[in-house]
Amino acid sequence: MDRQRTYTEALEELEDIVQALEADAVSIDDLSAKIARAQELIAFCRSVLHQTDEEVQKILAMMRTNEKTPETD
Repeated sequence: MDRQRTYTEALEELEDIVQALEADAVSIDDLSAKIARAQELIAFCRSVLHQTDEEVQKILAMMRTNEKTPETD
């Protein structure tokens, strides 16, 4: 990807591409570039989702560990 972007920005761009494809608003000359860009965006979004899931699982595991360990004051 050309610059660091957010998941939301990538998803919005992907939605724009899909809408253009569904509306037949993409010329045959631009079709392969749009499909390639969509693939890049999908890969980026999957990566962000996977990373976020791992982080959430770690946090939940830490919370469960803290609940099981009696606190000493």
